[in-house]
Amino acid sequence: MTIDPGGRGVEPGELPATASSAPGSLDPRTPDGSDLQILSTEHWSLLATRSLTWNESFARTQMFLSVLSALVVALALVAQATDFGSGFIGFALVILPVVLFLGVATFVRLVAANVDETRWVVGMNRIRGAYIEIAPHLARYLVTGHHDDARGLMVTGGWAEAPRLGGFVTTPAIVGVICSVLAGSLVYLAVVEVGAGVPAGVFVAGLVFLAGALVANRYETRHLARASTRLAPINPTPR
Repeated sequence: MTIDPGGRGVEPGELPATASSAPGSLDPRTPDGSDLQILSTEHWSLLATRSLTWNESFARTQMFLSVLSALVVALALVAQATDFGSGFIGFALVILPVVLFLGVATFVRLVAANVDETRWVVGMNRIRGAYIEIAPHLARYLVTGHHDDARGLMVTGGWAEAPRLGGFVTTPAIVGVICSVLAGSLVYLAVVEVGAGVPAGVFVAGLVFLAGALVANRYETRHLARASTRLAPINPTPR
């Protein structure tokens, strides 16, 4: 038995009255340090999962760009062999939809990966907030965010200074633009093949490109907005 500062006897495993914390908060004086151990384990688990998510995103993007590069080479060879005749257009109309499908599938998966990453970052920011709750004097040494709202996510992601540009330079956004170009090229070839003329093909292809880019941007923005609001902040950035 030990004696707490108030003079009352405390049995082993029982916390002194001065060490109790408010309901719902962490107790920095947990005898066996289980709180800190659990938080650290979860932090490393989220970090490893985030790394796997990034690796999958890079692998899928690289696969799509490799297939796209092979498509460009194949189109160049067919164009030389057919002198941009009907054989070239027929080959392009057959192969472009396949590459476009691969690009759209890659785009959808990249958006899902970004949604998953948002969850991992929210979890790690919450854990950093718990670290600071345990040891407040360490807050000045953390350069990443420890708040789990949108502002805290931007600090951790490095977009705190230019958040408006984030949606235009992400990997899904780039893949979405490439898919829009492929869709426009496919429509252009189809319009020219039916005899509508080059000006009409260019006009229709431009409309398809703009529509595809807007749809891709809307799809990504909507899903990321849902991800950021699905988890209600428990430690928002102070105003």
